Amino acid sequence: MTAKKKPAAPSKGVLSRELLHSMLLQRRFEEKVAEAYALGKVGGFCHLYIGQEAVSTGVMTQLRDDDYVITTYRDHGQAIVRGITPRAVMAELFGRLDGCSRGKGGSMHLFDRNVNFLGGHGIVGAHLPLATGVAFAIKYRGGDQVVACFMGEAAVNNGAFHESLNMAGLWKLPVIFLIENNRYGMGTAVERASSIKDMYRRGEAYGVRSAVVDGQDVFAVRDAMGDAIEQARADYTPTLLEVRTYRYMGHSMSDAVSGTYRTKEELEGYRKRDPIALLEGKMKSAGDLSEADRTALENEIAATVQDAWDFAEKSPEPPVEALLEDVYVETA
Repeated sequence: MTAKKKPAAPSKGVLSRELLHSMLLQRRFEEKVAEAYALGKVGGFCHLYIGQEAVSTGVMTQLRDDDYVITTYRDHGQAIVRGITPRAVMAELFGRLDGCSRGKGGSMHLFDRNVNFLGGHGIVGAHLPLATGVAFAIKYRGGDQVVACFMGEAAVNNGAFHESLNMAGLWKLPVIFLIENNRYGMGTAVERASSIKDMYRRGEAYGVRSAVVDGQDVFAVRDAMGDAIEQARADYTPTLLEVRTYRYMGHSMSDAVSGTYRTKEELEGYRKRDPIALLEGKMKSAGDLSEADRTALENEIAATVQDAWDFAEKSPEPPVEALLEDVYVETA
């Protein structure tokens, strides 16, 4: 992909509207995905991103087209804001041939080389060495791209996390490790607070910059990501960002929203800092968002999401022969 310079920064009002559109599109898309899953149109596992949209939007809107993204199984919103069309994402969730992974990846394995989106990955922490490898390739070729690597907080308990940070710091690689700390990493018995503290000690020891970011504030995420990108492009310095956010859904669609390991009161308390509501409040205070604007935006997004559903429904299922084929597609 040919490197492209970032366009001149828009005004605060224009930027806010772009960010709001991105977050609302992800939210409404995933609400529709939840409906599709309940109707049996989405098979396998399905992990929703609802509540974390400020992270994906804040990060992706700072990247250039030729930068790289690699992420986890909670990848629908990230894929859309990176540039994979809602049609291609929904078709993939439906297991259809027009999906971005030709119907073979499903919810957890979205991929599109045309936008340098190197996948959702289902094994916790397993993609971190891949991100480090991509960063090594960038430096080896003398490029100035960066790699944005998303992970959940449970990944910090894996050896691959420490190995990847160690190599990135030792070799000075242009990778930005983003921990989306949504408070409830699955599959770990390690005390979260001590694990996070150890993470910072390790990061500093490995020569990796680190910072804590309010993941409910899209502008805070953008600012932190902008600083990390600037450092990576200037001298290949890696950065570790702990982005503190919160998911409003269960871990997956098979997990209760509340009542199992968190109370309704906790959930409602965090909803008071919904990233979309926070941005809307700032925009209304600044006179950048009227009720008519909000209604028009919702109508536009509703049409986009319904179009994605209709497209996925009409897309053919992969033929039996596809079982013996890979999903690589040569592009012009």
